[in-house]
Amino acid sequence: MKKIVFVALSLAAGIVFAHNCPNEMKAIDAKMSMANLSPADMTKVKSLREEGEKQHKAGNHGESMKALGEAKKILGI
Repeated sequence: MKKIVFVALSLAAGIVFAHNCPNEMKAIDAKMSMANLSPADMTKVKSLREEGEKQHKAGNHGESMKALGEAKKILGI
């Protein structure tokens, strides 16, 4: 019984995590338009944002959130 509950909670957490990726991408997109970054940092943010979207579409939401989190850190979000 405990195993079933654990699996159910894990799946629910994965679904919630998966649905947060698009919100993170939207926040990054909004901040990029007004960010005052060096060209190198802006290139890095764009690359991380693209990687996050790629990983999200592939179903790798942990990797997606990792890349998006790095982009947000550079942007100061």
